[in-house]
Amino acid sequence: MSLIEKEIEKRNERSHGDYSTLIGKGGYIAPDEFLWQDILSAVVLRKPVLLKGPTGAGKTKLAESISASFSQPMQSINCSVDLDAEALLGFKTLVQRDGQSAIEFVEGPVVTAMKKGHFLYIDEINMAKAETLPILHSALDHRRMMTNPFTGEVIQAHPDFGVIAAINEGYIGTTPMNEALKNRFIAYPIPYLTGGQLAELWDREFPEAPRHLKGFMLELAADLMKQVENGLLSEEAASIRSLLDATALSMHMDPLRAVQYAIAEKLEDESERELFMDLANTWKK
Repeated sequence: MSLIEKEIEKRNERSHGDYSTLIGKGGYIAPDEFLWQDILSAVVLRKPVLLKGPTGAGKTKLAESISASFSQPMQSINCSVDLDAEALLGFKTLVQRDGQSAIEFVEGPVVTAMKKGHFLYIDEINMAKAETLPILHSALDHRRMMTNPFTGEVIQAHPDFGVIAAINEGYIGTTPMNEALKNRFIAYPIPYLTGGQLAELWDREFPEAPRHLKGFMLELAADLMKQVENGLLSEEAASIRSLLDATALSMHMDPLRAVQYAIAEKLEDESERELFMDLANTWKK
């Protein structure tokens, strides 16, 4: 039995509190034979994992699949410029108990994950302000601990605590990650699925869809990725998530209208929208 299999078995047998609803559903399809196992190796070694890839490539699904594999709940943080220490760690609140007022601390996702042995998923980590995330440094490196500035409590991470972060590089509103923060992660590129993996995904998600509809979406996906590689379309145009949404809509309306609503109308550039619809019309024929 491999180290990964042993660790999965061990964690599956351990209880992580009454948080079963936070365990991911799984279902990620890896683009090659190595990526999934390579990421699990970092998780087993308790290294923070950074998933780098375009929007809609399946980074969140991958994180959920890791959670499912280890039967381990996942606390999530969605980063933005408004993210602050309270959103990460928790906050103090006034409560009434037995007719008396008392101040209690409501634990946030970071504290909960560290204490309970959950995964912490930090989505779009480069959307957060640079001064917000250094509070996590000691939890992400070999110390695996943190002093809660709101309570003074020293928190030593549960052995199963792990961190998975996702990053969309070069998008509006993002900033380069602080080097000290980035150096605490093992980084993995997460590309869009292609070819056989895409066909497998569509067969799984839409088993009842007509063959010609799945063929249209797969041909369109391949063409869109070529246009992205050639610099004629932005990465958003080839988002697998959006193509899946378009397929779901296509079960109830004309596929051309479906891809227009699910993808084209979200593109900012008018020339990109026109090119996208030209491509869609070509494959629809």
